[in-house]
Amino acid sequence: MTYIVTLTSAQMAENESDWLITERFTKGLPTGLDTSDTGTRLALLVCDNRTSPTNNSRREFSEHGRFITWIGSVQRFNTVGPVDSSITIEPMRRCPRPVPLDGPDGVLASLSSMHRSHVEQALSGSAGHCGMTTWQALQEALLRKHPELARYIDWLLANLNPIRFDVEDAADRAWQEQRDAAQSLTRVTDFPHSALSAWGRPASRDAPYLAGLIPDPVENSLIDHDVRAGLGSEAPLFDDWRRLSDVRCDIHVLEDSSGRRLEVVNVNATPVESRLGTDMIYYHHPSHSFVLVQYKRLDSRNKEYRVNKQLLDQMDRLEQVAKLSSNPERPHEWRLSPDSCFLKFAHWRETAAPTSELAHGMYIPVSYARVLLDDDCTLGSRGGRIFSYKRVDRYLVGSEFADLVKLGLVGTVGTSVEQLRDFGLQRAREGYSVVLGFETSEETPRVRATRARSRSTKKKPKVNSYSPPTAQPPLFDVPGF
Repeated sequence: MTYIVTLTSAQMAENESDWLITERFTKGLPTGLDTSDTGTRLALLVCDNRTSPTNNSRREFSEHGRFITWIGSVQRFNTVGPVDSSITIEPMRRCPRPVPLDGPDGVLASLSSMHRSHVEQALSGSAGHCGMTTWQALQEALLRKHPELARYIDWLLANLNPIRFDVEDAADRAWQEQRDAAQSLTRVTDFPHSALSAWGRPASRDAPYLAGLIPDPVENSLIDHDVRAGLGSEAPLFDDWRRLSDVRCDIHVLEDSSGRRLEVVNVNATPVESRLGTDMIYYHHPSHSFVLVQYKRLDSRNKEYRVNKQLLDQMDRLEQVAKLSSNPERPHEWRLSPDSCFLKFAHWRETAAPTSELAHGMYIPVSYARVLLDDDCTLGSRGGRIFSYKRVDRYLVGSEFADLVKLGLVGTVGTSVEQLRDFGLQRAREGYSVVLGFETSEETPRVRATRARSRSTKKKPKVNSYSPPTAQPPLFDVPGF
């Protein structure tokens, strides 16, 4: 089904400021309306401006008529009561300009009488839908008159129909882990996960996950991309990595209207078949602190990970990271423990489609992993060591880990950006896929903690999302690269 939600100009004006922040709208459906989970599951939001055009502050609505103003995807069908139901439209994007439906130049005029009748039926109430053949005709008419909508529709459909990963394929496994790492970064920074969700397989199997990212079509993102064509002082901190001959580096930037900025860097330096796994590194610049998560895949059948020499060697190297940390001198530098590196023993269902949820798994600090390896609980029947849900009684889940990071209760102390750059590039050259998040902001520790604990979406700032072009090469070589 393709849903059509119709609101008055006053209702539209009342909701738009909230939609720009939350990207979400829940709409009740008429009793008896079919909610089969079929078709595109796109939603068109229409402003009916035929009776009171002056009530809407947007100057585009100076004429009478109906206009498509927003496009979104139906992610959930909700049961309100014994017979009532609703849909949750998320994410939503405002059209670059309202699309007129009525009049000789409107979209309806170019439809056949049959398809026009079906669309009119969907428009007759507060919510309706049309079938696949009518949607295809409507889509063709929309794109003929408004080709700029193609990127909106493509992005939404990619979110609705994510590619299924084959866990038997090395490239798919790597992209699956990198996707989860990228989504983890949005969780610990409170940026929308939808900005990193729409994706298609890159042409090269060795390419990073971000190489297949389908750009968010949000209007101010496109404007910002044009403004930053020269980049200048706004060039990403890791932009020079994209000019290194032995790595493949992709960058995506999220910014909000409060000044917070997250630079997501995805770098690979080895062929996928020889890669050792995925590292997620999150660096919080105001506190000069980073956290590392190394992914380990649990066996899909038994949810077990059998410890081998490679893991023990990797743990030895991760323990060296603790030596980069200084002793806390101020209250906000105190941590629950010296641990800054975690193992995520994760599992995915075979051929499972990606979702907005993080992969299920156990987050275990390296020092705790050492204790577990010295205890009989991980001892296998043949003398080997095994990590599994049955053998590990205590661990962190994704939401618990994210809260600790948000509140600054885990991570290094006093780690410089230079150390981060050296360490991140070293990990990539050692054979890991690295997904690095670099957050900058003007937040004080108190403001950061208040934001992390807030559950309200009303006061969240608007987010801008873009993939910056490569900056001009520097006049001088960067030392150490």
